[in-house]
Amino acid sequence: MSTRLRSTRAQQSGQAEGDAAATRIAAVQMASGPRVDANLKEAARLIEIAVGQGARLVALPEYFGIMGMQDTDKVAVREQYGRGPIQEFLADTARKHGIWLVGGSVPLVASTSSKVMNTSLVYDDQGNCVARYDKIHLFGFEMGSESYSEERTIEHGKQVVVVDTPFARIGLSICYDLRFPELYRAMGEVDLILVPSAFTETTGKAHWETLIRARAIENLAYVLAPAQGGYHVNGRETHGDSMIVDPWGVVLDRLPRGSGVVVAGMNRTHIKRLRQSLPALQHRTLGR
Repeated sequence: MSTRLRSTRAQQSGQAEGDAAATRIAAVQMASGPRVDANLKEAARLIEIAVGQGARLVALPEYFGIMGMQDTDKVAVREQYGRGPIQEFLADTARKHGIWLVGGSVPLVASTSSKVMNTSLVYDDQGNCVARYDKIHLFGFEMGSESYSEERTIEHGKQVVVVDTPFARIGLSICYDLRFPELYRAMGEVDLILVPSAFTETTGKAHWETLIRARAIENLAYVLAPAQGGYHVNGRETHGDSMIVDPWGVVLDRLPRGSGVVVAGMNRTHIKRLRQSLPALQHRTLGR
C-alpha cells in the first residue's frame, strides 16, 4: 500500500492537502480474479484502509468484481440495474462507512443477451445509487500476441454523465475513454474526473501517466484513477499505477503495482485559484 500522502511536487504545486477545505479522496488498486466473492472481499478490505485514512470518496477500478478466465465470464454474472450481489455490496459498503463509493465498472444487462453494459455506478453516503455511466468507447488492440476486442462482449454506452456531490462536480469515464479528450470537454467544467481502468501493461507503460496528466491539465481538474495492477489468473497483466493528479498535472499519490490504495486531498479552492490564474477554459473558441 502506498503511504506517501504528499510529495515534494505536490508542495510545489501550491496544493495544501492539510487545508480544512480539502476533501480526502482515494483510489483502490486491485488484481481481480474470476471469483466475484473473493474480489468483493478484497475490495472491502482495501476500502476500509482508505476510510481509515480519512477518505470521503473512494473509487474502485474497472472490472473490480470480476476478471474472468474468458471475456464471456462477465456476461455470466451480469446484473439487472438496481439489484445483484455486486450492487448490493457497493450500496451496503457506502452506507456502512458513510462514504461516497464508485464501483469502477459493474457488468449490467445489455440489450443483447451475449453482451453486458460496462457500467460505473456512484453511491452516496446513504447507500443510494445516484449516477450511472455506461462506457462509451470500447477497447480494441492488436500487437503481436496481444489481442483485445471489447465489442465482442460489451455494448456501447451513449450518454455523457456528470454528477454533483457535496464536495465536487464529478465527470464519469472508464479506461479507454481516456484517449478521447472530446468526452471530457462535453462534461463542461467539472472539479474531478474519474477514470477507473484496467490498462494493459503494454499500453499503460507507454501512455497511462501521460494521458492521465493531460486530462487533468487541459480541464484544470483533479483526476482520480483507480486501476487494475498486476498479474491475473487468466494470464493478463495490467499496468496499475493508480494515481491522483491535481489540476496542475502534479501527481499527488500513486501506487505502481499490487493491491493497495492511494489517498490525497482535493481542494476546490485550489481549482478556483488555478482557473483564475490560467483561464484556459474561458479562452476556448472551438466547440463552445
